[in-house]
Amino acid sequence: MTAQRPAPALGLPGLEALMDAAWPAPDREESDGWVLRAASGVTQRANSVWPREPEGDMHRQHEALRAARLWYRGRRLPLIFQVFDDPRSTGLNAILDGEGFTRQSETLVMCRSNGAQAADQPALTHPAAAQPGVEISTVPSDEWLELWWSVDGRGGLAERDTARSILAGCPSLYALVRSDGGVPAAVGRLALPAAGEAGSGWGGLYSMATRPDARRRGHALRIMQALLQEGAARNLAGYWLLVTAANSGARQLYAQAGFQEAGRYLYRQERPKRHLTGC
Repeated sequence: MTAQRPAPALGLPGLEALMDAAWPAPDREESDGWVLRAASGVTQRANSVWPREPEGDMHRQHEALRAARLWYRGRRLPLIFQVFDDPRSTGLNAILDGEGFTRQSETLVMCRSNGAQAADQPALTHPAAAQPGVEISTVPSDEWLELWWSVDGRGGLAERDTARSILAGCPSLYALVRSDGGVPAAVGRLALPAAGEAGSGWGGLYSMATRPDARRRGHALRIMQALLQEGAARNLAGYWLLVTAANSGARQLYAQAGFQEAGRYLYRQERPKRHLTGC
């Protein structure tokens, strides 16, 4: 059973801004209340439109959609929107429905306050309770990057270098734990973006990855505990993380650690236009 405080109050717009800052696309442009983001196709987050101001009249949104199409076409990327489950997005969703955009990768945004804890883990975020054997650094080591990319990455060395540049775009802490043989077993990242509209510091848990043959040994929990303790030492107000709706195991782990659902989003991708060929 979990004894937890409510997640601190932070509206969805504030969370969206933190998430954008924590995973910054190297190529971005403001376009009439939308943020167009590109990173050579590396991760949907960094290659999607963030409609920061999703509300607006239909004419304005259709014009913005046309501009976004041209922007992504010039980069040879598909047009993808990151759309949050929010009444503000009703009009935009209607337009995307009419244009035949798909719905995919539903994701939960989960939050917790600094100090929330599971009943059976009273020292979860106590600054003095350092996790033994967990290595913390301010930059991702080659070992950290190799393990994370082997689990979550898509592509080769060029794509991995792009991913490294995304990670470097936000101050962060990187955690790594090794197996008994000294081989990296699991990694995680605590993004520490500037407070901005949040008003006080928040941390985002990202890149939680465990080597397939090292799973179900508590490594992910140790990584999470270590990063939460680092956040507690920095007096963060709270934390957020992202988990796909279909990942029931991870959702259970995070709920047991005091995280509660604060919102959802999904990606909406334009269907490719098929060109007739032949006779």
